[in-house]
Amino acid sequence: MKRILIPLAPGFEEIEALAVVDILRRAGVEVLLAGTVDGPIEGRNRIKVLADTPLDSVKEQDFDMIVLPGGAVGTENLKKDPRIKDIVERLYKKGKFITAICAAPTVLSAIGITAGRTVTSHPTVRTKLDKEKISEERVVVDGNIITSQGPGTAIEFAFKLVEILLSKEKAREVNKGVLAKI
Repeated sequence: MKRILIPLAPGFEEIEALAVVDILRRAGVEVLLAGTVDGPIEGRNRIKVLADTPLDSVKEQDFDMIVLPGGAVGTENLKKDPRIKDIVERLYKKGKFITAICAAPTVLSAIGITAGRTVTSHPTVRTKLDKEKISEERVVVDGNIITSQGPGTAIEFAFKLVEILLSKEKAREVNKGVLAKI
C-alpha cells in the first residue's frame, strides 16, 4: 500500500489538505496527517483538525509521497520548521514524490529542490519562485515534483496524485462516486 505524509501546520488551507486526504483515502492509499504542533490544528479559516499523529512520531519513516498544503500562514510555518526540510530532502534524494499546492511550492523553492523545474502556484506567490519556470497549468508534473495552484484546483491535484501513485483507471473508479471534472 502506498503511504503519504501530509504535514499540518497552523494556518494550513483546509480545502487543500482535506480534499487531498479524502480522495487519496477513497483510492485506498494510506494517508497520515501529521501535526507540527500538539492538539487540534487551526486552519486558515479557523477550522480545527485533529491530526492522525504528531510529526515527530513519523519524521524518520519512509513515504511514497509528501503533500504540502498551502495557506499563507501555514506555508510560512512549514517553511520555518526544520523537520519539514529534513523530510523533504530525504524523500527527494530517494526519488519519492514531492508535492505542494497554493503557496507551498515556495517551501520547495526555499529548500532548493525546484530550481530550474517547471512549477505552478497561487498567483500571489509567483514572484517568490524566481529560480523556477512558472506554468499557468492548474496541476504541473515535472519528474517527481507535482504542484498545483490553490483551493479551486485541489480536487484535480488529488486525482492527479491518485493517477500517478496508482493508475488512471483507479482515478476514474474513485471519481464515479465523486463526480469531479477531471
